[in-house]
Amino acid sequence: MREMPVGTKGSFTMTVEHQHLASTVDNTLPEVLATGWMVIMMERAAMDAMRPFLEPGESSVGVAMNIGHVAATPPKHVVHATAEMVKAEGRRFEFKVSARDETEVIGSGTHQRVVINPTKFLERLAAKVKR
Repeated sequence: MREMPVGTKGSFTMTVEHQHLASTVDNTLPEVLATGWMVIMMERAAMDAMRPFLEPGESSVGVAMNIGHVAATPPKHVVHATAEMVKAEGRRFEFKVSARDETEVIGSGTHQRVVINPTKFLERLAAKVKR
């Protein structure tokens, strides 16, 4: 991986649709953006930040997420997630992440990703499946 400077930013934007709602996980939950989808958006923002620095044959995987989901977002609202790289240690990168809807910040926290070689990753996974 090429050197990624501290402060590198990425983003991801999505409109909340039916499949993104907490109520699709459990019908007793309200029709609002599910926390899991907010996390996915934050991961995608971090991936966006990393993409220009990955060498051919490299990818990244999320290894930690520490976030708070502090406000509900109804269907059809646009949510914008951002990630800013704040720390690098070898192949591990930490991001400050946040998401906001059309009205307010809905969540924030930190996310860590590790650069991987997908071929080796899939070889280890195949060995695990065989066990």
